[in-house]
Amino acid sequence: MTTRLVQINMKAEDDSALGGFWARALGWGVDSEGPGVTNLEPVGFSYPDPVAVCIDLVASPEPKAVKNRVHLDLATTSTAHQAELVARLKELGATPVDVGQGDVPWTVLADPEGNEFCVLEPRPVYRDTGPVAAVVVDCADPREMARFWGEAMDWTTHEVTDDFATMRSAEGVGPYLEFVRTPDTKSGWNRVHLDVGPYVGDDPAAEADRLRALGATDPGIDQSAISWTVLADPEGNEFCLLSPR
Repeated sequence: MTTRLVQINMKAEDDSALGGFWARALGWGVDSEGPGVTNLEPVGFSYPDPVAVCIDLVASPEPKAVKNRVHLDLATTSTAHQAELVARLKELGATPVDVGQGDVPWTVLADPEGNEFCVLEPRPVYRDTGPVAAVVVDCADPREMARFWGEAMDWTTHEVTDDFATMRSAEGVGPYLEFVRTPDTKSGWNRVHLDVGPYVGDDPAAEADRLRALGATDPGIDQSAISWTVLADPEGNEFCLLSPR
């Protein structure tokens, strides 16, 4: 048994409006499985496929209060493309934001609800990822996060240091999942979190038990009304174990 990263879940005060921003930003299609949920994926995409990590926006009345511990890095192909993308995103409603990045070659922006993301300078490693270069997780211990997520999923680990770890689908397609050491501590529930899915034929309950044995914990919430399982990684970041598909 194993899992794979299939999407990120993003809370939104207005899921439809925020979904529209991200759909235009990424050039993706928009769908909805019901009121209060907006689903984004590439046009013509067949879920799940490691070529993309989709985005589910779920309505939540609580406004964003602290810096997100999970964010997207967007890829560019040239310095001109980076400048053009930043300008277009600002026209769509993104705003520059200072998260203490200092003088760096990438641009830090926030979407219309304040969710931080980065528009990277061109980097060869991201030349074939699609519009999303990486899903980035702030953490205290990249080595431990790489250990847990490397065993939790069937993705391939590419680099692990004290300050940074990265992995990607074993098929070598789609965005990277990266863990970056930061001094910030987790405060409250993450507004953006990872969703992982088992493979068809796997037992979700057994997979949840396997993840707990690797170091996942139960966040202590009532899960009787949902069909998926909410867990937390070794640093307390919530994630969802979805039904096999």
